[in-house]
Amino acid sequence: MKAKSSATEPPRIAVTPPNTAPRTTRGTAPGPTTREHRGLGVLQAGLGVVAFSLTFPATAWGLEGFGPWALVAVRSVLAALIAGTCLLALRVPPPARRHWPGLAVVAGGVVVGFPLLSTLALETSTTAHAAVVVGLLPLTTALFSALRVGSRPSRTFWVASLVGAAAVLAFTVQQSGGALTTADLYLFGALLVCAAGYTEGGRLARVMPGWQVIGWALVLCLPPAVPAAAFALAHQPAHLTAHSVAGLLWVAAGSQFLGLVAWYRGMAAIGIPKASQLQLAQPLLTLVWSVLLLGEHLTAAAPVTAAAVLVCIAVTQRARG
Repeated sequence: MKAKSSATEPPRIAVTPPNTAPRTTRGTAPGPTTREHRGLGVLQAGLGVVAFSLTFPATAWGLEGFGPWALVAVRSVLAALIAGTCLLALRVPPPARRHWPGLAVVAGGVVVGFPLLSTLALETSTTAHAAVVVGLLPLTTALFSALRVGSRPSRTFWVASLVGAAAVLAFTVQQSGGALTTADLYLFGALLVCAAGYTEGGRLARVMPGWQVIGWALVLCLPPAVPAAAFALAHQPAHLTAHSVAGLLWVAAGSQFLGLVAWYRGMAAIGIPKASQLQLAQPLLTLVWSVLLLGEHLTAAAPVTAAAVLVCIAVTQRARG
C-alpha cells in the first residue's frame, strides 16, 4: 500500500527562486563597462591632444620674455614641483626599480627632448609650420609601438596612417617652399624622441596610473633642471610680460603635466596606436590657436589638409588591430 501510494503522488516541480538570473560564462562578450572604459579613454586622450595643441602658441608667448634654454629649464622645474607636490600629498610610494629605466626614457623624450628641440625650432619657425611637421607624430609613435610593445595594427590602420602622414608632409613641404630648414630638422628630431617617450609612457601606464608615470618622470628631471634653470637665467635674463608668464605657466602646468596625465591614461585604455592617431587632429587645432592667439595667417591648403586628416582619424579609429 505504501509503494502504491508513493507511485500515485504527483511529480514534484522544481521552482526557480525569484530574482535569480541564469549564469553566463565570464568574459564571453564585452559589456557596457568595457565600452564605457574605451569611450573614457578616447575622451582622455582627446583632452591630452587639446592641451598639446596649445603648446606651440604658448611657447611662442613664452619666448617673448625667456630665452629658449631658460624657458625649457624653468618649465621643467615648475612642472616637477607640481608633480612632486601631488605625489607627496597623496603619499604615493616610489615605483619599483624595474620601472625607472622606462621613466628615464619618458623623461628624456617628453620632459627634455621634445620641449627643447621644438622650442629651438620655434625661434625661426611659425607655430603653424611647426604644427604640421609634428603632425607626423602619430605615425612615428605607431612605429615605435610596433617595435617596442609588439603591437600589430591592421593593414587598413597603416594605410590610413600613411595617407594622413603624407597629407601632413605635403602641407609642410608646400609651406616651406620645397626645402627643409634647420627648424624642420629640430622638429624631426623632436618627433623621434617624443614618440619614444610616448610609447614607453603608454607601456608603463598599463601597470601604474598615468599621472604617476609623468609625475615620476618630471621628478627624475628636477635635480638637473634646477641648476640648468639658474645657469640659463643668468645668461638669458627673463623679461616678464603677460604673454611670457601665461605661456610659461601653460607649458609647465597644462602641456607638461595635466595634458600628459590625460594622455597616458587614454593610451592605457585604448592602446598606443589608436591613441596616437588622435594626434592627427593636433596640427589643425594648433592652426586655429595660431590664428586666434598669435594672429598668424593660414594658406588655402589648410582646409584640404584638415579634411584629409579628419577622414584618416575616422578610419584608424574603426580599424581593428
